Amino acid sequence: MPSSTLTKFNATVANLANGKHNLAANQLAYALTNAANPPVASAANAALSTLTQIAYTNCSSRNVATTSSTQTSGNYSLILGDVTLTASGGAIAPFRYAILYNTVATGYEMIGWLDYGADVTIADSESLLIDAPATALLSSVY
Repeated sequence: MPSSTLTKFNATVANLANGKHNLAANQLAYALTNAANPPVASAANAALSTLTQIAYTNCSSRNVATTSSTQTSGNYSLILGDVTLTASGGAIAPFRYAILYNTVATGYEMIGWLDYGADVTIADSESLLIDAPATALLSSVY
């Protein structure tokens, strides 16, 4: 079970302010990386290309549905749906981190990550639920 808290990349707020993310409309997805290749929060690590990802050969879709993207009284809230990763045709390579990124932004800018605490392997025909927190994933990001 991953941490229920999204750890933001340092560039996330600047990327929001500079219009790189339209979280209500852009397709978000999870990239997966193992314990040997952890995400680093520094501003220099905003683009997906700075990560060493696992191979997705046997992995189902990693796309995320946006459940709610709202603003109330100056506070923004993003709530995402759960994603079920399923292995088909073989196991999914071990991973520890599920990194949320924007598939539409020019550099596939990353938003934040969930940490499973140790590498996880999904065997052929098995599934793993990435359970998005029931509360706002991003809130009051100014």
